[in-house]
Amino acid sequence: MTLFDLLLQQTINGLSLGAMYALLALGFTLVYGILELINFSHFNVFMVGSFIAMGVLQLFGLTGQDVILTGLPLVGVLLVTFAVTMVSSGAIGVAIERLSLRPLRNVKGPAAMITTIGVSYILFNIILLVCGAEAKNYPNPMPTVRYHIAGAVLDLRVVLIWIVALVLMGGLYLFVQKSRIGKAMRATAQDAEAARMMGVDVDRVVMMAFFLGSALAGAGGLIFGLYYNFTSFIIGFTAGLRAFTAAVLGGIGNVPGAMVGGVIIGMIEAMGGQFIATAWTDVIIFSILVLVLVFKPAGLFGRMAPTKS
Repeated sequence: MTLFDLLLQQTINGLSLGAMYALLALGFTLVYGILELINFSHFNVFMVGSFIAMGVLQLFGLTGQDVILTGLPLVGVLLVTFAVTMVSSGAIGVAIERLSLRPLRNVKGPAAMITTIGVSYILFNIILLVCGAEAKNYPNPMPTVRYHIAGAVLDLRVVLIWIVALVLMGGLYLFVQKSRIGKAMRATAQDAEAARMMGVDVDRVVMMAFFLGSALAGAGGLIFGLYYNFTSFIIGFTAGLRAFTAAVLGGIGNVPGAMVGGVIIGMIEAMGGQFIATAWTDVIIFSILVLVLVFKPAGLFGRMAPTKS
């Protein structure tokens, strides 16, 4: 395989990883943009979403070894799986906000952030106790269809991942920019008290941010399972930290920035693993996190704003 073929193959791989990280990073950026809160439970909402999706696929009669669908068409199964996973993950996000964080809304200091760490460990241990510590083979409904581009291989499931990620990210961007609740979210992010005085239901806006962010994390968990063909209770930590790095790199609180940051981190992981060493990938990625926080804390597309009072 020539150098060009390697570059093309790793570009394909990097875009797939970047799509997953971008979906996960959007959850961080939505919540931070409104509450200035880093939601560490988001890591394991992603992980729980992958298990929810696996359960839905198994309800259709698929196991970790299946490669051919019977019954519903492939598109129908995937649409139902994405819908159930995203709604269920979104409901988990709403429950986290309503039960754990809303009572701490007016408490100053790191109490809310520390609470999200505790919630993250609760989700982590629930899945560990219920599903066990072994990695689970993921149901694979995708037919083996491959396209050869020069010396690179493009799988049908990768094309699906790209399409789904683009639709979800584009839909979120339009929702935030054009819809009534999206405008309310932007107003709340600018100044929550002013938005409240103008009639915006801030509690509803915050709940919607948690729902959308968690729903996208669930979609990312399903994409992880389809891409790697396994899931485990430990997948949230590494993927979550990389997605958080993507959000910071793009400018946490900035929706397009989270998308671009996710793609950049995905490309760095793919190219670093191919041309440097897989063991050094995390060193490179988290070195970028440190450098961005030190030299450009607003990220590539973010802007420094005064702290809300």
